[in-house]
Amino acid sequence: MKVAVEIVPSKQRRFPLLENPRRWQTLAVATTHQATSTNKIRVAVLGVGSLGQHHARIYSELEKAGQIQFSGIFDANPDTANKIAAKNGVKIFNSVSDAAANSDALNIATPTTTHFEIAKQLLVQGKHVFVEKPMTDDTAQATELVELAQQKDCILQVGHVERFNPVFKYLETAAPEPRFIECHRLSPFPARSTDIGVVLDLMIHDLDVVLAFVKSPVVSVDAVGIPVLSRSEDIANARLRFANGCVANLTVSRVSAERMRKIRVFSGGTTPPSYISLDYRAQEGFIYRIARDGEQESSKFAKLLALAGSNATVVSEFAGRKIVREPVPIAKDEPLKLELQHFVECIRQKQTPMVSGESAKRALDLAFEITRQIQNQKVN
Repeated sequence: MKVAVEIVPSKQRRFPLLENPRRWQTLAVATTHQATSTNKIRVAVLGVGSLGQHHARIYSELEKAGQIQFSGIFDANPDTANKIAAKNGVKIFNSVSDAAANSDALNIATPTTTHFEIAKQLLVQGKHVFVEKPMTDDTAQATELVELAQQKDCILQVGHVERFNPVFKYLETAAPEPRFIECHRLSPFPARSTDIGVVLDLMIHDLDVVLAFVKSPVVSVDAVGIPVLSRSEDIANARLRFANGCVANLTVSRVSAERMRKIRVFSGGTTPPSYISLDYRAQEGFIYRIARDGEQESSKFAKLLALAGSNATVVSEFAGRKIVREPVPIAKDEPLKLELQHFVECIRQKQTPMVSGESAKRALDLAFEITRQIQNQKVN
């Protein structure tokens, strides 16, 4: 059974979902840390497991390109640390404190339950912090980190990597007035992140994207989820309604036979109506729109090729109107690399990250509200 939740004034609300999304985009970070091309930023990676190893790889590439100094790594598992250090030719630190003493910025890719204590320790010392999503597993702790970063004039960026996916960049320009959004994020059961439910593990990516994309307050949430192989939910669905009338339907699963990361958007308003279907993994997709003057209906052969998987533009006629299906122009790139480059550049230029601590906390608050509804259903 779905349970509707009323979004109450922020002073009474346990989970403030969204008040003024534009505020987070205009916050400025004034940092006292200096970093120039002649004074390279020293970056360390904490946790080099299934995800952190890719962070280490990219920082190693950035060091070779002369953009940073990759100071070293730390992992609680000596075997893992030795393997990744040898692979990237980088130093191993004996502790978080050791890494902090020899770095200007630190990249946290440890289990979620450790994020708060590590990030707090680093921010207190005036270190810039990149922390993988979710930022914490507690809303009060997330607030404390945001406030601490502001007090210490430190960059706090959270790892919502889809914001750096070229797919999202395309959406922002191609569908400026979304009316309905549908997201599917499915995967087989993971060997990681089983300490949290699928909402904090997977859905939070789509929550962050949708909140950044719609730019309107959430007015209601309906959520449902069930555990399958773990104690917390492994499958979940949430339906969000925004003040501007947009509706978003998000489905996630970590017990699926296939991997899927797709978003579909119906856009309208003052712009010509369109339907966009995009694949985050393949970084490709199609837009369906009304044909412009002069666009002729495609041949039957072209339509057959389209049915067989061709990426060619196809014009079809329906009820006297011509509809165009055309591939979207997306320049493919590695989102994680773009994300970490952005972190370094924000430190260097003293700029607010695109996914700041404040921005990430909005998605986290919403994820907690969805999780709360799911947990209440278990009780009922």
